[in-house]
Amino acid sequence: MNCVDKFLELYKREPSDVSFCPYRVCPLGAHSDHQLGKVTGLAINKGIHIAYAPKRSGIVELVSLQFEKRAQWHVQSVCGVKENDWADHLRGATMALSKRYPLSVGVCGVIEGTLPIGGLSSSAAVILAFLSALCRVNNIKLTPQEMILTALSAENDYVGVACGKLDQSCEVYSKKDHLLYLDTQDDSYELIPTNPAMKPYRIAVFFSGVERSLAGSKFNMRVDECRSAAYALKAYAGMEYGKFGETALRQVPFEVYQAYKDRLPENFAKRAEHWYTEYDRVHRGAEAWRRGDLDEFGRLSFESGLSSIENWETGSDELKTLYEIMTRTDGIYGGRFSGAGFKGCCMALIDPAFEESITETVTREYLRVFPQLRDKFSVHICESADGIGL
Repeated sequence: MNCVDKFLELYKREPSDVSFCPYRVCPLGAHSDHQLGKVTGLAINKGIHIAYAPKRSGIVELVSLQFEKRAQWHVQSVCGVKENDWADHLRGATMALSKRYPLSVGVCGVIEGTLPIGGLSSSAAVILAFLSALCRVNNIKLTPQEMILTALSAENDYVGVACGKLDQSCEVYSKKDHLLYLDTQDDSYELIPTNPAMKPYRIAVFFSGVERSLAGSKFNMRVDECRSAAYALKAYAGMEYGKFGETALRQVPFEVYQAYKDRLPENFAKRAEHWYTEYDRVHRGAEAWRRGDLDEFGRLSFESGLSSIENWETGSDELKTLYEIMTRTDGIYGGRFSGAGFKGCCMALIDPAFEESITETVTREYLRVFPQLRDKFSVHICESADGIGL
């Protein structure tokens, strides 16, 4: 790992430890968790490494191999205003953890991401890897649920991204060769083992070459459109609707949506249509995985991708092109945008026997449309993996 070499170069000693958090892909359950929906996920064997050592002074000093500028703060005095740089997620994590436990020991560390940024929950992964290190040097042992909620608070309350629990939950709970099936309303989950009758698969990640920041995208607007739809539907049906910020489509029965959906503004209706159909796809997908029907699971993932384009109205030109290429490439069971879908990457479940031809076909077809991204586009073939070790 380059982060270990860089740590040795900077501090003239070996790191005391290296924390690791995997990235994740979400084949089904897109744009659902912030409305308390159900999701599926797989951690992959690529992620964030942090080589680190304790700093008794309480100073946090971090360097990233992917970004310029060293970041520094004290565990007991994090600036309440974000600095709009790569380290804001970790400042937020420090603040969130300090509200739960007293902190006295800082860390010096070097961060390394093993895949390009965008669409693989890299922000959640770096937060979780950092929290793991900060907890260890302060002798704090978080439960899995505490880890998820602390990481979520960093993104929601400090960075300002209105995401749900999907990313953090996948990266904590996942188990190799199992599909995570999570209900974000009550945090109940199941790890569905790969059926022995299932066809072989690997996870392909097609990085578009275009990076993005959720906080600067239309992500938060989409969340508000969903809440607005839920608020309106409750009002039409005479339901108690409470505070806007605590409203979610999961609280609105499907029958109410069916009865009043034609009265919603067009954008609200489209967001709600995606959410309700995705909720159904997740349920059917989990059952398909349980019985080993990878063809059906893949078909549902492609269907999810189409709904993300048509109803959620997300997807840059680059990602839409990747998605369309995937749908017509032999050996790809299914796939969709990975992450919010504004830029970043697409993921696909593929037949390993077609790995070489898939890589060649998708690369050729994509670069035919976007030749200027030749030096940035990349393909990565991954396996499922365990979540972060606590």
